Amino acid sequence: VTMQRLLCSAALVRMCDGTPSHIMGALAIATQQVQLGRSFSTEPNIPKPTIDFGFREVEREQKVGLVGQVFSSVASSYDVMNDLMSVGMHRLWKDQLVEALRPFPGMHHLDVAGGTGDVAFRVLRAIRAAEAHRPSSNTSPSPQGPGSSSRPGAGASPGSNNNSSPQGGQSGTNSGRGRGSVVVCDINAKMLEEGRKKALAATDLAEELGVGLQFVEGNAEMLPQFSDASFDSYTIAFGIRNVTDRAAALREAHRVLKPGGRFLCLEFSTVSQPALRQLYDAYSFAVIPRIGGLVAGDEQSYQYLVESIRQFPDQDVWAGMIEDAGFKAVGYENILGGVVAMHHGYKLA
Repeated sequence: VTMQRLLCSAALVRMCDGTPSHIMGALAIATQQVQLGRSFSTEPNIPKPTIDFGFREVEREQKVGLVGQVFSSVASSYDVMNDLMSVGMHRLWKDQLVEALRPFPGMHHLDVAGGTGDVAFRVLRAIRAAEAHRPSSNTSPSPQGPGSSSRPGAGASPGSNNNSSPQGGQSGTNSGRGRGSVVVCDINAKMLEEGRKKALAATDLAEELGVGLQFVEGNAEMLPQFSDASFDSYTIAFGIRNVTDRAAALREAHRVLKPGGRFLCLEFSTVSQPALRQLYDAYSFAVIPRIGGLVAGDEQSYQYLVESIRQFPDQDVWAGMIEDAGFKAVGYENILGGVVAMHHGYKLA
């Protein structure tokens, strides 16, 4: 099987800029490669001694180190590669995530696997914008924050798979909460360092460092540095698929959220439309690793990232895992036909 995957990869690289007949060949080979990978893809209730690392099976304790090597290798070119791979669309997806989050004055937010700060910076700026318009009176209405929407399902986009949002759960008023803050948590020190550099280069963020904006090294599966019920909201964008024990990470997300707190996950997911899926697979396997080799000097790491997407549970399975961790009103919205999915849930108690 390993030799077959290597042959598929080599053929795809040769075909990615060929004639129409070559492109059709790439589509066929991409489908074969994905099927080979999906034969390994499971999400068992009882952890196996091995776990997927792309299309390979490795010892569970090895995966953290292997993923660490990948992100240490690509950290300096991570943001540029995101722009190239998604043709800039990742920026729109992250904007959509923050829009759905609805940051409010005084909100305390945790962004996990957020190394370079793309989501965290957006959230902090949205919090500060909300605080700039905060009424000064203590009698002002309660914020439209996590768990306190004035109407069921507020913030969900049309067509999303969404249960009714819970009411209540946030105490106090905007004017009594003080200034909000954002913590960026990531297991990889090099990714965090890239995030700090970006923050220092932006005047509004540089003055927030250490107070309104913190960078903390930590593993999503175990976050002892954060107390129970200490955050109003939690996001993880394009990071959960790299976590070894995803169920443990979800339990930790639930633990650190306050009652009424909101969980949002943005991740590459499963494309259901066959023609789009074939095109997407061909692009992923033929083009993305090659771009990684040319720009980041690391084709292998981007081959892993492409494979890891195919190993991640589909939208419904992942929603079920979020519910199993204790979240309520769990739902998701497909973006670009399921290339990306945004899952959400609430901690009620």
